[in-house]
Amino acid sequence: MQSVTRLTLLLCAAWAAALLYGEMGAYWAARLSCSWPSSSPSSPPSPNNHVKIAVVADPQLMDSTSLGLPLSSIALQAAEFYTDLNMRRSFQSVILPFKPDVLLFLGDQFDGGPYMSNEEWHGSLSRFKHIFSMNEHITNPNIPIYYLSGNHDIGYSAFHKIHPEVITRYEKEFQSRNYQFSAGKVDFVVVDAQTLDGATESKERSSSWEFIKALSSGNKSNPKVLLTHIPLYRPNNSPCGPHRSSPVINQRVSSAAMDQGITYQNYLSKETSDLLLSLLKPVLVLSGHDHDQCTIVHPTPFGSVTEHTLGTISWQQGNLYPSFMLLSAGPKLPANSTDIEHEVLTNLCFLPKQTHIYIWYIFQFVVTILLLLLWPTNGLRSLPYVNAFVSFMRSVAAELFSRTKEKDDEEDGEYEMVWDAEGSMHLVKKAVAKTPGTSSDSRTTGRGNVVARPTARRHQLEPDSSVLVEMSSEMTSEDGGKVPRSSKLRIRRVLQRLFRVIQSIVVIAALNAPLYMMLLFKDWIDH
Repeated sequence: MQSVTRLTLLLCAAWAAALLYGEMGAYWAARLSCSWPSSSPSSPPSPNNHVKIAVVADPQLMDSTSLGLPLSSIALQAAEFYTDLNMRRSFQSVILPFKPDVLLFLGDQFDGGPYMSNEEWHGSLSRFKHIFSMNEHITNPNIPIYYLSGNHDIGYSAFHKIHPEVITRYEKEFQSRNYQFSAGKVDFVVVDAQTLDGATESKERSSSWEFIKALSSGNKSNPKVLLTHIPLYRPNNSPCGPHRSSPVINQRVSSAAMDQGITYQNYLSKETSDLLLSLLKPVLVLSGHDHDQCTIVHPTPFGSVTEHTLGTISWQQGNLYPSFMLLSAGPKLPANSTDIEHEVLTNLCFLPKQTHIYIWYIFQFVVTILLLLLWPTNGLRSLPYVNAFVSFMRSVAAELFSRTKEKDDEEDGEYEMVWDAEGSMHLVKKAVAKTPGTSSDSRTTGRGNVVARPTARRHQLEPDSSVLVEMSSEMTSEDGGKVPRSSKLRIRRVLQRLFRVIQSIVVIAALNAPLYMMLLFKDWIDH
């Protein structure tokens, strides 16, 4: 049982290490693996005259529309809790420690935003504010936050015709769908991409294009960054760069009947994309919607424009490698400069692979059960091959020690002092008569005693025929009771083994469950 106790303590330590890394250490590692971008490897990251912007895409909070489960479902509540907790940890433990000056969300704050009732929508809004709370940002809890509208927030253009109230509800909480803000002498242009390919007579489409055309005729001195939830057009099967973890999604567009607008699209149309680039002439485009990372270079008459599509921050939205972006908006360069890399610098950062962490928990749980079930009661030495190895090592050691002893016996003996004619003394070993050995087949007779070794051995090894029994048969005790069969003994051993496994699991859970609960709720409660 001492071996089983040691195994239980070892498994307790292994679970404590796994929980500490999975619930806390992985986020520290993600924080240390990223930094603010710099213009060159030799220059320091993010100079002080740059505005530091943290960019997040597609939180897409789960709700009753995500899994088709009712609000009262325990499965839905558990999924919401662990998804919200992971995003809160990512935001509080990885993103906020970088101390950004501005926060930017690229749309899809909710999952079923257009279809939720007002009560459920405000419940999701409260969860969103709790997840991305700025209470942990001690230096400046009131930093500006900018939002884009996504298709999971307000729907596509065909939906607006039927339910215009979803736009009103969104704008009341998250500001206008089309606007502009400046950071570090760089203008960021936010557009409602869901309306750009809408019906021609749609007022939402008209207002969006009027806003864009007004900017194109305005101040052109500052570089512009275009922010759109739906990515710009790209040809099918276009490569997305080294950070892509899933197959490329090609264009798919669904339109309502009689030109009532778009019901779904993966990318903006080519005409809309070309018009946006020609009117705004951005130095950079940021988008979301795809849930995976993608970098595309768009050729234009005024030069190439890079578009970064950010992956989702949520581990439950189809991306095994959730991410966010650190962006530095620097001061305006001289008018004759064409180097745009010094104006807007970006660095894509990856968050912990939460799916891999949960898979590791499951794997470790299976290994724990198997070890507790199969581990020998007397430790590894009770296994045949281990026992044979130990016996072999013991025989080798015995052989070595026996040779040493024989050598010592030869050196031991009686010595006699002998004086020669010159008066010198010498030690001479006496001859010792060896006692004749007795063979196993002979008898040694001495005065007053007789030794009969073979006979004694035969009496020891040969049991009386009256006590010989068949091991598989049933035996009767003195009081007439029956001794259990070997099958019953096996059942008893199995039950003892199961009891031992349950006992060890209880010990492991008792030591690690409080640690797990502490790690869970330390990140969930506002400080």
